[in-house]
Amino acid sequence: MNDLGLHRFSRRTMLRGLGVTMALPWMESINVWGDETKGAAKASEAPVRLAVLFSGNGYHSREWWAKGEGKGMELGQVLAPLNGFREKMLFIKGLYNEQALKGNIHSSQTGNILSGAPLASGGDIRSGTSIDQLLAQTYGRSTKVPSLVLGCEKSNPSVHKNYSMLYSSHISWTSPTTPTPLELYPALAFDRLFKDEVQKGDKSVLDAVLADATDLRRQISTTDQRKLDEYLDSVRDVEQRIENAGKQGELQGWRPTLDKPNIPRPPEGIPQKGNARLSTIPC
Repeated sequence: MNDLGLHRFSRRTMLRGLGVTMALPWMESINVWGDETKGAAKASEAPVRLAVLFSGNGYHSREWWAKGEGKGMELGQVLAPLNGFREKMLFIKGLYNEQALKGNIHSSQTGNILSGAPLASGGDIRSGTSIDQLLAQTYGRSTKVPSLVLGCEKSNPSVHKNYSMLYSSHISWTSPTTPTPLELYPALAFDRLFKDEVQKGDKSVLDAVLADATDLRRQISTTDQRKLDEYLDSVRDVEQRIENAGKQGELQGWRPTLDKPNIPRPPEGIPQKGNARLSTIPC
């Protein structure tokens, strides 16, 4: 037992303010209820999380590779920004999704990418429950929002080459017939994570929990104080970016819609300059 006391904090440590509930990152100096339970995962252990990123336009295949392991791992130029995390990464090769070869490229290589399930044709909707939602059903209970699916454009309900375009709009499926709803607006996603109710407010989330955060900071280790400060700074940064992008006075803030690309197409090949990035199609 450390000097903080074993049972001082609730099992899910939160910062609270008016209409705000902010879940904290895992901190080593906070022991919480449940650690003494035999046969169960310790409550103070870092929660299990899964993030799935999908790039509909693919990647530069010749530069998407990894060789070796640990500090000696070599990465292609597309993966080069992850170079500092080589000792924490695991690359899996040889995966094969037979069902992705059936139907058409717009639906079959998207709608079952996380399930490998066959897709119903003829405009019917049937895929398979995706792995992210299966995990959310188990591990999502330890987080405020069990699952958060972000997108950059609305679902397309049309039919293309005998397959529903809903397959093309969703990689996450709550059930074989139900795609997981998409959140398109960054401001609303932010509110789901930090506010008890999604509403337009005139007070920062961090301002609302400032007193609680200050009190907590006095009770945790120096290492965890730094972690808490970094976490709050990152939340503040995201909050300010959303606010600056949504100066039109709308609840949703920035809307992911453009009539045409707003940046020029980069030269062919992989950008060599440090400030260059592979292009994406704005939505």
